[in-house]
Amino acid sequence: MVVSGKISLSTQGECDIIDITPQVSDFVSKSGITSGTVTVFVAGSTAGVTTIEYEPGLVSDLKAMWQRLVPRDIAYGHDQRWGDGNGYSHVRAALLGASLVVPVTGGKLGLGTWQQIVVIDFDNRPRSRQVVLQVMGES
Repeated sequence: MVVSGKISLSTQGECDIIDITPQVSDFVSKSGITSGTVTVFVAGSTAGVTTIEYEPGLVSDLKAMWQRLVPRDIAYGHDQRWGDGNGYSHVRAALLGASLVVPVTGGKLGLGTWQQIVVIDFDNRPRSRQVVLQVMGES
C-alpha cells in the first residue's frame, strides 16, 4: 500500500530550520501502514531535509557550519546569470539533498531518541514550501 500527502510550510529563508517531526509522525500514524518506510521530500531547489537533534545549540551550530562551508558572500555563477543573489542557497540545498527515507515500525517513525526531521530553507527570502510525504508498506 502507498499513501501520499503534503505538508505546507511558510519559511523565513536564510537557513530557517523547521522541525516537521510531529506532522510526519501524525501522517504516518493516520496512514494505517505499520511496517514500511516514509519518504520525506521538499519541493524546490533552495531547501533540503535531514535529521538532527533539534535543540538551540545544534541549530545554531548547523547554521554556522553552512556559512563556513558555502559562504553567502562570495561570487556564484548562478547570481551572475539570474541576479537574484541566492546562488549559495542552491549549492547548500544540493549538498544537503531534497529527500529522506525513515523506517516505519509498529506504525511509528523509526527515529532515535534525540532525532528529529527538519526542513532547512536556504533561500534569501521567505518562501511557501511543500513537503511531499509518501508512506509505503503494509498494514
